[in-house]
Amino acid sequence: MAGTITIRKVETKRDRKVFVDVPFGLYRDDPHWVPPLKTEALGLITPEKNGWFSHAKAQLFLAEENDRVVGRISAHIDTLALTMPAEQGFGPGVGQWGLMEAESEPVFQALLAAAEDWLRAQGMTRMLGPISMSIWEEPGLLIEGYDHAPTIMMGHARPEYRDWVARSGQVPVKRLMTCEVDVTRQFPPIVQRIIKSGEKNPRIVIREVDKSRFEDEAAIILAILNDAWSSNWGSCPDAPEIKDVGVKLKPIVFNDLIRIAEVDGKPVAFMITLPDLNEAIKPLRGSLLPFGWAKLLLWLRKPKVKTVRVPLMGVVRELQSSRMASQLAFMMIEYIRRSASQDYGATRAEIGWILDDNQGMRSIAETIESRMNKVYQVYEKTL
Repeated sequence: MAGTITIRKVETKRDRKVFVDVPFGLYRDDPHWVPPLKTEALGLITPEKNGWFSHAKAQLFLAEENDRVVGRISAHIDTLALTMPAEQGFGPGVGQWGLMEAESEPVFQALLAAAEDWLRAQGMTRMLGPISMSIWEEPGLLIEGYDHAPTIMMGHARPEYRDWVARSGQVPVKRLMTCEVDVTRQFPPIVQRIIKSGEKNPRIVIREVDKSRFEDEAAIILAILNDAWSSNWGSCPDAPEIKDVGVKLKPIVFNDLIRIAEVDGKPVAFMITLPDLNEAIKPLRGSLLPFGWAKLLLWLRKPKVKTVRVPLMGVVRELQSSRMASQLAFMMIEYIRRSASQDYGATRAEIGWILDDNQGMRSIAETIESRMNKVYQVYEKTL
């Protein structure tokens, strides 16, 4: 029987643990949900463990009904996002919401209302979400592609949320897509010709990263990223959490799955590919105890996966929209495809996120004959 819904603030360590536990109950019967490691999920919402809090603040909320926790949400403000031009998605007066989970629509709406009230009280005039919690983590609500598990650092959601958020007064503002491609087969002849042409060009070098020089290589990639994505929707250049994410992902960085393209000796493009860690952590049900840590360490020595994910690619702005940019992209994709298939056992790759208006990346995805497999939606509402 439905009861009175109470929304309260998360204030203690115990509250944070309860907050992390919420999706474990809601998704226990969903075969496609991947339980996060609880220690990682706690780190995300703990200011001392997440560099994002150095330029942001958040208020977490729990929903209770009949003495049971039935939902959660975060409301947050990113000071870097406030300084961005409005045409890039954020800007002055824009707060965000995320980490939403709810057992029913009344709970969902009550949680969104609490987030709205908190953001309004902080002087915000518009809310954007879901963004959990940094734009570099899990932006967008899954609205298509519920029939298979998310890959590493990708969100999952109950199908009902799509209608619930629409009835809350939120309106769609930006779509992000992922595409999947079979990596066991060669790309079309036109792509092979472009690659061979690049291989004959002495100005071009496509090299593997050197994990033994992790900080140096990360700095090169970050410099290209900040330049390449500086005008992209939602991008917050120089956000400290990008470095945090890099350090967190270091155990699944493998030299042959990450490439840097150089032209005349200058790094101008990169492509990051990760083995799908979700395949390894899904059976652990959120805990490394008692023997999950040993299984994970064994897997990390030389992962064998069905899927790899390409979370990031970038080409410096001076080359964007040029023939050279496409050529470098195809060369990196092909070299990584070979390694993913031959050395890691992968049969598919997932590329994304891809902004719906990123015509260059969509064209590349189309040319290698990938297909869209998931769509995420970001919403906004005037406060």
